[in-house]
Amino acid sequence: MVALRLIRLIETHSEQISRTLATRIRTSPKTTQLQKISESELLAGLQELLLHMSEWLLSKTDNDIEQRYQQIAARRASQGIALADSCWATVMTKEYLWDFIQKQGFLRNPIELYGEMELLALVDQFFDRALCYMAEGYSQNQTSPEIAAPRKKQREFNAAAFVP
Repeated sequence: MVALRLIRLIETHSEQISRTLATRIRTSPKTTQLQKISESELLAGLQELLLHMSEWLLSKTDNDIEQRYQQIAARRASQGIALADSCWATVMTKEYLWDFIQKQGFLRNPIELYGEMELLALVDQFFDRALCYMAEGYSQNQTSPEIAAPRKKQREFNAAAFVP
């Protein structure tokens, strides 16, 4: 199964991918609040996800994803990190994995192309659910002023953009 081979490749390169992602997340203007957490904590979270990618994509249930990402949301909210920053970090991780998978050059025939498409669909489904559960987790936690302020600012900006 090509998808499983690609997943194993992600797991094998999890340390390298984690380091690259951590650097991108810590330097992106969309995730500045994530600089509040230590690099080691960020790396550990990324490595845990990537090292066990086959489990997350193939054997973990929707309930497992819900629990994990609501826990992450509660932790990030308690650290004063805005939901948007956490969402951007998740999107950046998903996009980087897409690029990594597509650059592996496994595509030699239609079966391998189908395997890559199958894996990309699994990655999409996982990260889409993770984002939704993370948003639910944030809404279930008390928001601190540091978290609420960027949201209020964003709402005002959006409202102003659509007023004729």
